[in-house]
Amino acid sequence: MSIRNHYRYDNGTHTVLGTRVGRFNLGINTTFIVYRIGDTQIDTGPSNQWAEVQQTLQPEWQQTPLRQLLITHHHEDHSGNAARIRQHTGVVPFAPQQARHKLTNGYYTPPLQRLIWGSPQPVDTAPYPEQITLSDGSPVIPVHTPGHAKDLTCFFLPEQKYLFSGDMYIARSLKHFRSDENLQQLIDSLNTLLALDFDILFCPHRGIVEDGYQALKDKRDNLLELCAKAQELARQGIKPRAITRRILGREDMTTLISMGNISRQHLINQALSVSLPSS
Repeated sequence: MSIRNHYRYDNGTHTVLGTRVGRFNLGINTTFIVYRIGDTQIDTGPSNQWAEVQQTLQPEWQQTPLRQLLITHHHEDHSGNAARIRQHTGVVPFAPQQARHKLTNGYYTPPLQRLIWGSPQPVDTAPYPEQITLSDGSPVIPVHTPGHAKDLTCFFLPEQKYLFSGDMYIARSLKHFRSDENLQQLIDSLNTLLALDFDILFCPHRGIVEDGYQALKDKRDNLLELCAKAQELARQGIKPRAITRRILGREDMTTLISMGNISRQHLINQALSVSLPSS
């Protein structure tokens, strides 16, 4: 059954509205929040939730027509309705250059992700323009943050101190990793974001995080701590699978139903090769 919850954050001048949708209400990783700030939308929600997402485009939900659609990366929960939104509104989505070929030509989606999100329709996009602004002229700055995905891009709004974080946050601690993720790049990208001056973080899975900077810092610090523990155990001669069990426990249903694509072992394997900062 589809779900819908609404979110609102208002700093007095710029209001962000969010709508959470999802086929399964089994936690934050099976639902998605589509955010809107004025006439600008961040990401599209999954294709199997188009009926819900379409309603958020109607005049009774939004006071201003959609002017621009910004896609953070190609994953199906973030881009799945881009083609339909373009058809419905005439707005050509902006996407990272690294994502545009996949969005136009399609790409393989693992079975578990197809079950949860559906499959995206191919869509022609435009690259991010040199300057992205809200309707009042305040800037929206794309920040390339690879690690979770090669094309992942966050959006920093310096005047509002907002960060639309794509999949860079989700939680303060990780217990699983996808086979195609890169932990070194992820930590480097967290450091890139922590060099910015923001307060409020808008995560499409976790929700609105008002202590957003600290939450993202906690995630970076927790990952570095995990890497340090894993590498210390490796220096003691302990094998990677035993390290995983000691630090994270045994694999669970997530690994089973994803057919090994998402696992604790992937996280530890990468943690063993991360370059740690000198003390």
